Amino acid sequence: MGEYDEKKETCGTICLKYLLFSFNFFFWLAGGAVMAVGVWTLVEKSDYISLLSSGIYAASAYILVIAGAIVMVTGILGCCATFKEQRQLLRVYFVLLLCIFLLEVLAGILAYIYYQQLNDELKQNLRETMTSKYKRVGEERVTEAVNKLQQEFKCCGSNSSQDWKDSEWVRTPEAEGRNVPDSCCKTITPQCGLRDHPSNIYKVEGGCITKLENFILEHLRIIGAVGIGIACVQVRG
Repeated sequence: MGEYDEKKETCGTICLKYLLFSFNFFFWLAGGAVMAVGVWTLVEKSDYISLLSSGIYAASAYILVIAGAIVMVTGILGCCATFKEQRQLLRVYFVLLLCIFLLEVLAGILAYIYYQQLNDELKQNLRETMTSKYKRVGEERVTEAVNKLQQEFKCCGSNSSQDWKDSEWVRTPEAEGRNVPDSCCKTITPQCGLRDHPSNIYKVEGGCITKLENFILEHLRIIGAVGIGIACVQVRG
């Protein structure tokens, strides 16, 4: 009877070891996915971050990158702790799990908060940013972001192409008489912004606020879902 119990306990221990190892492997893969989402947001879409006055959008992405890196390290640590059966390593492992859980929940909460206030921020700041900072010395990132925004989303101005009439840039010699930047044109050619007819520029397609808002909201949903989703997986594990 004693031998049977010993065998049963050994089998149970082995099963638990492999179960925990499997969890940590998938946990490591999830960490890579979390970090990839954060890096993708910062690298691919970093131009648009310069158009936002709040740093919450970027902060959420940075938190995911940090959390993803810690997750990958924690996954490896968990595997080592499981097979070596070292209690100290396991304690460190569970502390790291708690830290990651808190970081990912924080990223999800920040994304949700910013999701609620994004519309107001864009209405208040995007027009001012585009009209006052475009082509100014020291604001090269904003200029590049505005040009990319208008070309990528096929829009012109914040609310409409008429916004460019109030632009400081339009009144400078550098504009060379243009009514809108060349990036408003459907087909970009030198000084195409001189002619602001709907056949030449994105005039009837509307402004960029709504299109940028929808774009960022979609990414905030991804950031929030990834953060909360992986946190729930950890609780389950």
